[in-house]
Amino acid sequence: MQSLHNIGQTPYQKALSGKPTSSRAGASLVETLRFVASVVLDVVTFFVLLVPLVVQFFAGLTRKATKKNISGWTALVTGGANGLGRDICLQLAQTGCHIAVVDLDDVNGAQTVADVRKLGVKAHFFKADVSSFEAVSNLKREVSSKLGPVDILVNNAGVLPLMSLREGTPDDLKKVIEINLLSHLWTLRVFTDDMIQRKRGHIVAIASIASYLPIERIITYAASKYGVRGLMGSFASELHNEGVDDIVKTTTVYPCFIKTRLELMDALKKMGIKNRVPIMRSETVARAVVGGILYNKAHVYIPKVVGPFVGIYENLPFKVAHLAKRCLLRTSIPNVMER
Repeated sequence: MQSLHNIGQTPYQKALSGKPTSSRAGASLVETLRFVASVVLDVVTFFVLLVPLVVQFFAGLTRKATKKNISGWTALVTGGANGLGRDICLQLAQTGCHIAVVDLDDVNGAQTVADVRKLGVKAHFFKADVSSFEAVSNLKREVSSKLGPVDILVNNAGVLPLMSLREGTPDDLKKVIEINLLSHLWTLRVFTDDMIQRKRGHIVAIASIASYLPIERIITYAASKYGVRGLMGSFASELHNEGVDDIVKTTTVYPCFIKTRLELMDALKKMGIKNRVPIMRSETVARAVVGGILYNKAHVYIPKVVGPFVGIYENLPFKVAHLAKRCLLRTSIPNVMER
């Protein structure tokens, strides 16, 4: 693999495929039987390993989860001045959290802070462009000086431009990725180490059901939310491998469309799907987000009914998922069948 500073300068060398060449006209019967037996074994193993997962799922339906106390914790919410971010701030404040409201909208940000303070907790507004690593680094210093270290990070900031990939300027497309995805990278990088050192933390990412079920005219948005989903999955795995996943918890939230933007509702109506997809109230989604924190849920699907369908693959152990991919994506199938 090339080092970063050499990318674009030295061409990659093509690696050998590793497959032995053969001059035979067709695969032998033994090779074919071996292949079929291997596929059958993979399928059987997949379902055998799936049994304890099914048992664990139904057992979890009857087991009451432990609720943690986050009163006195400091929560930072990006995009906290309006809509879903504002409601998350208010509901976290009701649990006793002190709130850092982060946004570029200082007018509504100040109003959110005023409403949060009425609930008897500390709150401050911080104007910051979280798509900038430098701004996020400065944000950490400002929040620490006024509210103390961050215990809960809610990456909620995002934009949803309703446009085709062939519309808008390149800078428009780039900005969507920077706000919706890169901001998560910067905040994770800046705030995670402190949480690990203090042995207390929870990180929430607001993704979208569009990271499973993309539709037209939200291409850059869907791409960014797919990125958030992959980022949080990889990040959770990294915390687990480092042995700190019991210290820093993660929650990824997948809400359906939220009724906060009139133009989005109009677009869904024009697509003919407004009455066929769940339209959620931001207060409902915010309540589910806070519940995910309180009960240490790794994934929160809103509404819950979509979870068992889109979340099946997400919740498979690595070995089971690997076997599933082997069954579906065996590259040797054409080599056997085409002869």
